[in-house]
Amino acid sequence: MAEIVRMPKMSDTMEEGVIAAWHKKVGDKVESGELMAEIETDKATMDYDSFNDGTVLYLGVEEGEAIPVNGVLAVVGEPGEDYQALLAGDESGNSDTAEEAAAPAENTAPVEAVDTSSVNAEIVRMPKMSDTMEEGVIAAWHKKVGDKVESGELMAEVETDKATMDYDSFNEGTILYIGANEGEAVKVNDILAIVGEPGADYELLIKAEAASGSASEEAAAPAPATNAAPASAPAQAAAPAATAAPVPVATSDNGRLKASPLAKKLAADKGIDIRQVSGSGEGGRIVKRDIENYVPAAAPVAAPGKEAAPAAAPVQLPAIVGEESFEEVRVSQMRKTIAKRLAGSKFQAPHFYLTMEINMDKAIEYRKTMNEVSPVKISFNDIVIKAVSMSLRQHPAVNASWLEDRIRINHHIHIGVAVAVEEGLVVPVVKFADNKPLSHISAEVKDLGGRAKSKKLELSEMEGNTFTISNLGMFGIEEFTAIINPPDACILAVGGIKQTAIVKNGELAIGNIMKVTMSCDHRVVDGAVGSAFLKTFKSLLEDPIRMLV
Repeated sequence: MAEIVRMPKMSDTMEEGVIAAWHKKVGDKVESGELMAEIETDKATMDYDSFNDGTVLYLGVEEGEAIPVNGVLAVVGEPGEDYQALLAGDESGNSDTAEEAAAPAENTAPVEAVDTSSVNAEIVRMPKMSDTMEEGVIAAWHKKVGDKVESGELMAEVETDKATMDYDSFNEGTILYIGANEGEAVKVNDILAIVGEPGADYELLIKAEAASGSASEEAAAPAPATNAAPASAPAQAAAPAATAAPVPVATSDNGRLKASPLAKKLAADKGIDIRQVSGSGEGGRIVKRDIENYVPAAAPVAAPGKEAAPAAAPVQLPAIVGEESFEEVRVSQMRKTIAKRLAGSKFQAPHFYLTMEINMDKAIEYRKTMNEVSPVKISFNDIVIKAVSMSLRQHPAVNASWLEDRIRINHHIHIGVAVAVEEGLVVPVVKFADNKPLSHISAEVKDLGGRAKSKKLELSEMEGNTFTISNLGMFGIEEFTAIINPPDACILAVGGIKQTAIVKNGELAIGNIMKVTMSCDHRVVDGAVGSAFLKTFKSLLEDPIRMLV
């Protein structure tokens, strides 16, 4: 008898899982305990072993697509068994949801279904390549329309919110359609490309996709705006106000501007309104040479009017030649994620700040001595990481996370180290930092930092932090405050070491002072707890020999 296999909850915070890889396909036999799929959760990519025996009759989604916890992962049963009734029963099981979804559809005209059974082609969808990815930007296509592609062959480079990753094809055939140009974004699960037999009617697949999309839009908004049609009237009325005749714009039958992708990119780079450019290509299409040869129309000269009354001679100022200009750059996926996550942290987590001055005289001597015997050069940042990890061991309440209805106190210590890269900021993680000697920490941080700047970090190397350090001391910054990096409860902002006057043994002396500021989430850490942590941290840096005990 056929059984529905549901998406299990593989972690306490998991809400959905993405199919990283299927190890069984429809028609394959599967036994209990046999590897069936690899599932990407919010924590890691995990193996899913079957609890059922039988034949795989149905797979709920394709690779790269997400399934909510308890959603239909697959159906396993006897060969040839009718499983449709099971799926129908599962869909109607949540009757309240079904009735609510059906209610607005009663007021709308049914959308005619498009039969695509005769089309020998498949839609390739944008996969979810990281747990926080919502869309991907095409960094580069390695195949173009008309090219043949095989399973496992590099098809495109996709820029996610974490890194630029290779997308290898899971399909075999000819590229019939590409859903976005280089530099354009595609949402997760939207059409990336269409692969099939040469000459296949791929447009029918696109129509079917559009029909299903329009059906959902009509269900969501059944009442159309009644004043939408006259919206063009103001624009028509305003047209005669123009002082110069507009350049005719070449458009296709569906109203899209006829211009090559390269021409569009050049126009955007040069700040040219491409609608004002006349096309010299086939059918008036705008091409590269049109952008390169484009000269903006001169401003109309005002008609001479009545002579003004004589006035006092104006003050003669020297002529200053200048031109106002600017450029706008596309927001990268990394920058979008930084904006989303840190804005959420700043406005959801109640931040408070603790600042402390630390005398680094002994730490400077300690580093000099250590570097005489260390196989790698130890930096002050490495010493800070070690001191933080040892302080967290003594103050576990700081090594914690807010989980809405509970607080997680981590027993392991994973230190996130903020690294500036060309497109923004990444936070590679030094795991189990409290168990590692300084030379190990130094070598690992150098390796992670180098690979972060060359975009070669693995996702697993940027996950799992329990505390984060941001150090701007090497840029001459004396002190600053940082925004907490979720899911951490605290982040330590480290400034530079500065020689200044201090009181030592009742007398003025020159000392090397470093300022640190810890941002704390007040939902998790109170002022006294954070202060006790900083006091321990300060004592370790002012007497580094204690870190060896």
